[in-house]
Amino acid sequence: MSLTLRPYQPSYAAVITSWLKSEYLMRQWCADRYQHYPVTPEDMNTYHAKYIDGQRSLALTMTDGDDIVGYITLRTPAGYPAEQRLGFVIVDDSKRDRGLGKALVSMAVKYAFEELGAKKVSLGVFENNPSAIHCYEAAGFNRVSLPETESYECLGETWNCIEMEQHKEL
Repeated sequence: MSLTLRPYQPSYAAVITSWLKSEYLMRQWCADRYQHYPVTPEDMNTYHAKYIDGQRSLALTMTDGDDIVGYITLRTPAGYPAEQRLGFVIVDDSKRDRGLGKALVSMAVKYAFEELGAKKVSLGVFENNPSAIHCYEAAGFNRVSLPETESYECLGETWNCIEMEQHKEL
C-alpha cells in the first residue's frame, strides 16, 4: 500500500457517499449533520461549500495509489486554536480490516500536529460504534470524561458520545 493524504475534491463525493450503505452507518458517520439518507454527492459538496473553509476546517482524503480509500475532516474548535477536532471519519467499506482506519486517523493526527501546529487532537464517537472506538484507541486516543455527555437523537434512539483525545508528545 502507498497511502497518502490529499485535499478533498468535489469529484470524490460520489465515491465517498457510496460507502454509506445504510442510514444507521450514515448516522454513525455524521450524526445529524446531513438531513436525509441517502447522502448524495451533491449533498456532500453543498455541506463542504457551507462548512469546510480550508482554514478553520478542512477535509482530506486518503488514497492508495489512484484509489480513494478514506475521508476525514479536521476543524479548529472555537476558542481553542491549539486543538484540532477529527470528524466524518470513514474508509472504503470494501477494504475493511486492513488497518486503513488506523492509518487514516494516524495520518490526520500527524498532519494536525506537524502541519497545523495542534497540541491536542480530539474526537467524539458514538458508544454504539465499537469498531471505531477500537480504531481510535489503536491510533493512540484515550477516553476522557466530560461534565456532560454529548448525545444525539438518531433513528428514534438517543446515541451517546464518548470523548477521546490525544496530546502532542513534547
